[in-house]
Amino acid sequence: MNTDDNKKFSILAIDDTPMQLKILTQMLSPLYDVRVATSGEKGIKLAQKHHIDLIFLDIIMEDMSGFEVLEQLKSSSKTASIPVVFTTSMEKDTAESEIKNLAGEAVDYITKPFEKEVVLHMVGLHTKSPNET
Repeated sequence: MNTDDNKKFSILAIDDTPMQLKILTQMLSPLYDVRVATSGEKGIKLAQKHHIDLIFLDIIMEDMSGFEVLEQLKSSSKTASIPVVFTTSMEKDTAESEIKNLAGEAVDYITKPFEKEVVLHMVGLHTKSPNET
């Protein structure tokens, strides 16, 4: 996917809580090119405009739910192949059952509050590290 060793993978974080975006950006920006969107609509536009390797997508947002955003991303040929990891503050069991209802449209999910090791592991699972050849 990434043929230029100096090019960082691009991650898009979509969340309507600025503090959550700040936390993700601080964790990821030393290793990855991080873009943020404070609404589902803005996130969809960014994903269509820029090359994105992975999306972290909040499930519960005011303008549109993460499920609605995912549906729009998967219906566009430009964004359909981008892996999406849901982020949620739901209890683990509740989140898991909700996400299973999506029939595998999202590749994974993580719960808030974010733990740096978990976030970085999740990125590693769904992208190839910029340092790998």
